[in-house]
Amino acid sequence: MREYVNDTVVRWRSGTREGQLTVLAAIVGVDVAFLAISLYDYNRMPISGFYVPLLLGMLLLRFWPLVTLVSITTVFGAITVVAQGPLTTARTTSILLMVCSISLILYQASRQRSGLPGPLGQAMLVDLRDRLQSQSTIPDLPTGWRSQSAMKTASGINFAGDFLVANLSKDQRRLEMVLVDVCGKGVGAGSQSLQFAGALGGLIGALPPVGLFGAANDFLLRQRWDDGFATAVHVLVDLESGEYSILNAGHPPAMRWDAVAGEWVIDGARGLALGIDERPEFHQTTGRLDHGDALMFYTDGVVESRTRDIGAGIEWLREVARPIAAAGLDNAPRRLLALVAEGGDDRAVLIIERRA
Repeated sequence: MREYVNDTVVRWRSGTREGQLTVLAAIVGVDVAFLAISLYDYNRMPISGFYVPLLLGMLLLRFWPLVTLVSITTVFGAITVVAQGPLTTARTTSILLMVCSISLILYQASRQRSGLPGPLGQAMLVDLRDRLQSQSTIPDLPTGWRSQSAMKTASGINFAGDFLVANLSKDQRRLEMVLVDVCGKGVGAGSQSLQFAGALGGLIGALPPVGLFGAANDFLLRQRWDDGFATAVHVLVDLESGEYSILNAGHPPAMRWDAVAGEWVIDGARGLALGIDERPEFHQTTGRLDHGDALMFYTDGVVESRTRDIGAGIEWLREVARPIAAAGLDNAPRRLLALVAEGGDDRAVLIIERRA
């Protein structure tokens, strides 16, 4: 029995015809039970009881099986009311409310562009998001290195325009990461970032930094999205020597923590945002992380707001990040995001540290 139930659930989750018919048959069985109870004693099962199978159908069935269920439920409801004798005002009102409810349920089901019930369509989207976001999980780094990241969406939803893609070479010597901020916020930017993350995840580690940004730029130009551009920063770190290179495409400048001077130094890498011009120019910077040094990357939602321009925001970030870095950078990205005022943009912070 357990295997049969598990198999049925799997078929339902995949949206197959067999799975839908099995669920439809089960809900119709509930309908039949409700009809029998109502004919025996209407007070125990009035017409309003048939809303339960209707709601189950809305959650579990695709459109055409749902139409079948609605038709059966409507007939059963009519039989229930007619069996009680002449229509009263209360029964007539109940019928009209049920007709309105059925119309709303069918309209909502017809608007499901995925062709699946709402919970299944949502589960598919969330699964896709989780699979793509798994690319942003930074692998365990060799001894002496630590990476930390934190992200926060603009409106508390689980889809954001900011994302991170990371790759560690097989010999665990080269760490490559890209922090991206897709134009826009909320669900609109979230759907675009899912596609863009999938494209970058398949290319990182296979192309040099300039080639990676060139391919990403071509991808965005082909999409023809409204406001279809993105800012990005790419970092490549040699985990043996500490040498690094930074490539910036319209992104807020990276910062390097100089442990000796006790200051955050603004990096000079600059470039045009991706998805604007067919031949963007990028200026790469290089450097070396000594023990105790770190690199910090962030999106514009951290430093820019309606009351503060990005230049003033960068200086603010340098000031608030100085004591945090001096104390050891433990949980620094989350602590920095906690200091950022709530705004209308997604926020992300990434820190790579060569430990003392």
